Amino acid sequence: MTSLISSTSLRLPGVVAALALSVAALPAFAQLAGGMQEASPASLENSSRQWLDGEMARSGQTAGMPLRMEVSVGPLDSRLHLAACNKVEPYIPANMRLWGKTRVGLRCVDGPVRWNVFMPVQVKAFGPAWVLRGPAVAGATLAMSDAMQAEVDWAEEPASVLGDPAQWVGTTVTRNLNAGQALRQSMVRAAQVFEAGSNVRVVAEGPGFAVTSDGQAVGAGIVGQSVRVRMDGGRFMTGTVVDARTVRVAI
Repeated sequence: MTSLISSTSLRLPGVVAALALSVAALPAFAQLAGGMQEASPASLENSSRQWLDGEMARSGQTAGMPLRMEVSVGPLDSRLHLAACNKVEPYIPANMRLWGKTRVGLRCVDGPVRWNVFMPVQVKAFGPAWVLRGPAVAGATLAMSDAMQAEVDWAEEPASVLGDPAQWVGTTVTRNLNAGQALRQSMVRAAQVFEAGSNVRVVAEGPGFAVTSDGQAVGAGIVGQSVRVRMDGGRFMTGTVVDARTVRVAI
């Protein structure tokens, strides 16, 4: 099957960073030339929706990611009675980002009464991903035939989408998963390829050379993770597990 997804990890830090930076750079959106604007919940929701729609489009194009962005703005409390304001400034609250279920702050910076409210927002980012064909139980090893490509909301969960089959084929499922779930970083872990006490080949590499010797693993070997190896003569070295028989040590 030809992959429609980039072989790089689909973590989207560029998208999120671009959104955060451009929010800070945008001018306030609720300033009227002829006087103060009524700060009703309906007017703020409408202005927020227009501002966010434009921001999603600009940021998505800048990042060059294959995403179809959708933004929905939740209602403010209808009981709010905010004073009229000449300039309302949007901002991202601390520890928040424009991704998934979030919120945007709105504050009056030029008016007889300064106020600050929060608008509930949901940002969806639809793009291609690998989804399970059927359920998978915790501890199962994934094969290429276990998943297919489909469009999903990348922002539905905080964990990164695994866009390259090399990132999940042969890995172990960490929890029970349902058919149709997109494969994400938190759902899988590298498979264990040898047990503690196994004999392994240690490849020590340095600038322009490589030395191979035998050793005995002190711990279990998981591809991509570190393991301690006891060498002949009792010396210990720590390296990265490459496969079922090889540990690479950088010196």
